[in-house]
This record gives sequence, structure tokens and C-alpha cells, in this order.
Amino acid sequence: MSIRLKVILPFLILTVVVAMIGVYVVTRLVANNLSDRLTNQLLESGHVVSDSFIRQESGHVETARSIAFYEGLAQAVSEKDGEKAYALAAPAFIGLGGAENLILIAPDGTELVHLYKDSQGDLQRVLEDTGANKSPIVAPILAGRNVAEPPHRALGVNLANDEVYYYTSLPMSNNGRFAGVVIVGTSIKSIIPYLKNITFADIIIYGGKGQAIATTLGAGDAATLAELSISESEYQLVLGTKEEFVVGNNFKLDGRDYRLLRGPLQVGNDRLGVFAVVLSSDFVLQSGEESRSTYIKLFAVVMVFVIIIGFFISRLITRPLYSLVNTSQAIAGGRLEQRTGIRSRDEIGELAVTFDDMTSKLEERTNELEQINEQLRKMNRTKTNFIQISAHELRTPLTLIMGYSQMLEQDTKNNPELLKLAQGILEGSERMTDIVDSMLDVSRIDSKALVLRKVSIGMDMVIRKVGKGFDQALCDRNIKLDADELKGLPPVFADPELIQKVFYHIIMNAIKFTPDGGSIKLTGRYLNGDVPPQVEVTVADTGIGIDPVAAKTIFEKFGQTGEVLLHSSGKTKFKGGGPGLGLAIARGIVDAHGGHIRVESPGHNEETFPGSKFIVSLPVEKTVETEL
Repeated sequence: MSIRLKVILPFLILTVVVAMIGVYVVTRLVANNLSDRLTNQLLESGHVVSDSFIRQESGHVETARSIAFYEGLAQAVSEKDGEKAYALAAPAFIGLGGAENLILIAPDGTELVHLYKDSQGDLQRVLEDTGANKSPIVAPILAGRNVAEPPHRALGVNLANDEVYYYTSLPMSNNGRFAGVVIVGTSIKSIIPYLKNITFADIIIYGGKGQAIATTLGAGDAATLAELSISESEYQLVLGTKEEFVVGNNFKLDGRDYRLLRGPLQVGNDRLGVFAVVLSSDFVLQSGEESRSTYIKLFAVVMVFVIIIGFFISRLITRPLYSLVNTSQAIAGGRLEQRTGIRSRDEIGELAVTFDDMTSKLEERTNELEQINEQLRKMNRTKTNFIQISAHELRTPLTLIMGYSQMLEQDTKNNPELLKLAQGILEGSERMTDIVDSMLDVSRIDSKALVLRKVSIGMDMVIRKVGKGFDQALCDRNIKLDADELKGLPPVFADPELIQKVFYHIIMNAIKFTPDGGSIKLTGRYLNGDVPPQVEVTVADTGIGIDPVAAKTIFEKFGQTGEVLLHSSGKTKFKGGGPGLGLAIARGIVDAHGGHIRVESPGHNEETFPGSKFIVSLPVEKTVETEL
């Protein structure tokens, strides 16, 4: 009998029998009293709703604090600079997500910024005063002017769009001084569908006089809300109860019977309103009237037989399997000489023989690979040493050539033909010097001898300085370089000279592979959600793009895109040639700073020019000076 039949056949039969009996017992015999089951489910749903509002409050507080401490925002609010506050708050509010309403109030009560997300998720700005400064969650903060004031929360209607929101307010601090109030809100219409999904119950939220203001029952229209409303006295009774929840009466809606449970909507010490969880009366199936004990005993007997048979079968199978597991773990730990020693005539025996044979071959191949890797490491060290020695040896003659060509250039100013020759020699020697410098940079990166001298630098200043070196090339090629969107980024702690090299090589490549009349755009953003926070700079061009296969190798030394022999000469000419070291140097420098560099491109096409994007991320926080 094969191992497949040994395992599958008996357990398949037993599993089907046990499953059928178990389902029958669970659905028909073990159900408690219908009313108790329904009440217990309502209580559990009520706890989930209460916990969800507490989590919502935590999210509000986190969002409010993130906005309140956004750089420059508190000062703008305290100075009543509405436009500046809006310019800072809008992107921060969009980036944080989650909340749907943001209000910033100056210390004197002026409503400076009021933003909300509409039903399509688009950000809308409210310019008129909605009276938020008179709200019960704002007025005490304005009156006390205490930056340590705990959060205030409430349910309220936003007069800008007549939507009911769950609001949280916090004081803003500017260097320890009271700078205003930040209010964050989430629409009740957005909250209750989520609550329904996690509680499996319908939800009703009541306003201050007992009117139903939102529900997941029925169409949720005005008629349904009016039918579900309660009296003000009943609302106050639930709001002031010392009990956790109050079980309501059964009711009928659209021809269906429901039962509900009401409770106070409490966050911290604040009772914000009243909510109800609702379940259909047939949520739990009615228990059958058959004898429960008979089937429970039958289920227990069958389970005992399953356990006994399963025990003996598992013993038959697991003993060789344990040997296989132990052997595989030993091999995974590097002990390739380990063997299973299993000699049975079933499938497990065949598997063990195959496994032992595979292990023998793996041990043999591993030894061969270790020898090859050692040879490759020696070759790589030889190559690195050759590059370093060659670069150093080339420096001396290049220095002489550049010196003599500069002297020749001065002496031949009155002879145009000789002057042109001298300038050609000087230009060629300068380019050769750049290649030698790149070879030395690669050598330092490979030998981990790159020294970082970090200072606080602004990315816009670095890019502006690099861009000036390409002014003539950009003018000759009629290519537009736009770096205006880098202003306002926080400074990074990095080596300015090395970071300039990174963007020098990236921008030079963008110029080389962008046709005349194209454009290069640099954008940046601050990624505060990362640990540590990052500044990300993107260099996007309108060039020929990069093939996905080539994109995997362009950051390697001597990596090239396309056929090298078809490239033109000149470091900034279209498809200009080069040694293929620039991006390898850029990656080495970025890695040394603890950052990341990557490329994105739809592909290579010299007719449609899909372009490419090089994204550089650098950490913002200050770190100790390191030597790599």
C-alpha cells in the first residue's frame, strides 16, 4: 500500500464523517438560548464599537500632534499668517491621511485654516469663518492658553458641508508658548461602515436630542433616521447610565425584526453621545429539539477513534520524516556530509535516497563553488589594485600634459590654428583627468576607504552648484533644467563634495541620453514616516529611457546601456560615451551615507522618448562622522 493511500484514505473518510457530525452538532445541538446568544453578540459588538472610537481618538491625537509640530506651522498660526499656515498645513494634512477635516485657530480665536475632504477625496478649503472657535472643545483651550492641555473631543456638525464629524482638539505650542488650536475630524459617515464591517452589526449614532444622525440600516435616508430616533429623555437616560450598555426593545424596520443595544459613546472621561448596535433577530439559529446528549456522545466517540487511528498512522509516517527533517536542518546549517540513513521501500525511502544523492552532489558543487569564489575574489582584488595603480600612474603625465597645454594656450593666443590645437589637448586631458578621478573614486569605494566629512547641507544649494557646471552644455543642447521644487526641503547631514559628485554623474547621464530640446526636472520630498526620516530627490528626464534588463546592471562598474561602440564622443553629447563608472560611484557614495538610489523607466525607445527617473534618498538626522 502506497504512502498516499496510507495517509489520505483513512483520514479523508474520518475527516468527512467528523466534519459532518461536528457541523450538525454546532449548528443544531449546541446553540444556547436564542435570546442569550443574540444579547451576547450585541454586547461584543458594543465593545468593539467603543474600542474602535478609542483607536480613532488615538489616530486623531497622533495626526493633530504631527500637524501641530510641523516645522514652521505653529509660528505661522501664532502670527495669524493664514496663507503660510495653509501652504504648510495642506500637504501635511494630505500626507498624513486618515482624518478628513482640519481646522487651525489662532490664539485670538481667528479661524485661519479650514480644510476638509469631499466625497471624492479631494481637498477643499473653507474661507469663511464657521464659528469653530466657539465650540466646547475649543473655547476652554483658548481661554486657558495652556500648551499642556489634554485633548478635547466631541461630535459636531461642520457648517461648511453640514456633515457630522468626530472631532479632537489640541493646543499648539511655539517654543513653549501657546500658538493656537488644531482640530482634527473624521466624518461619522466614514466611520460607521468600517464599524459595521468589524462588528457584523448595524450601527446607529444619536445626536444630542436623541435624533438619529447616521446609520447603516436601510437606505440611511431622512425617513429611516426619523424612524430610528429616540426621545430626549431616553437619550439622557442612556448617556447618564452607570451601566456599560442598555438593552433596547425589539423593533421592526422594512418588514424585518431587530434587537438593539444602546450605550454611551465614551472616550477617556468624556461622554460624547449615544450609539446603538443592531442585529437581526434571526442572527442566531434556533436550537433544535432533538436529544443533544446522544449526538455529543457520538461526536466524542468518533473523535476518540480518529485520535487513536491518527496516532498509529502518524507514528508510521513521522519516524522517517523526523530523520529527513533533522538531516535537512543539519545540511541547512552547513553540515553537508550528513545523510538520512533511511532504507524503506515506500515513497519516503525513495525520497530519502534521492535526498542523500542530491546532498552528495550539493556537497561536491559547493566545494567547487568555494574554490571558484576564492579565485574570483583574488581576481577582483587584482582588478581593484590595477585600477588604483593605473589611476595614480596616469595622474603624473596628465598633470604635465595639462600644464604644458595651458602654457601653450597662453603662448598661441595670436595663432588661431595652434590655439585650437592647444585647447583640444587641454580639453582631452581634462576629460582624461575626470576618468582618472572616477577610477580613484571606484577604487576607494571598493576598498572601503571613502572618507565622509559630513556637514549640514541644503539639497537645493547642492543641485544649483552642480547645475552651473552644465550651463554651457544645457545651452548647446537646448535642454531645460528645472530644480525649483527643491526649495523648502530640510537639510541633510552629508559630505557636500561627495553628494555633488552623485548628482553630477546623474545629471550628466540625463543630459547625455536626452535629445536636444528635451528637459530635466528635479523634485524633492520629505519622507517623515521612514526611520530615520529621509529626503528624496528625483531626477526625471525626457530621454530615450532604460531597458529593464539594462536597469539591473547600470549601477555596476563599467555598466553601459546600449552598444558602447555606437555612442558618440563627448561627455554631454547625445548618447555620449564614458567609462561606465558614474552610477557605480553614485551608488557607492549614497550607500556610504546610509541612503538608497534606484532607477525607474518604462523602457528604452528612441522614438517616443519615455524618459527615466533616478531617485536618491538620504537620511536627515545627524550621525557621527564615519570612515568606510
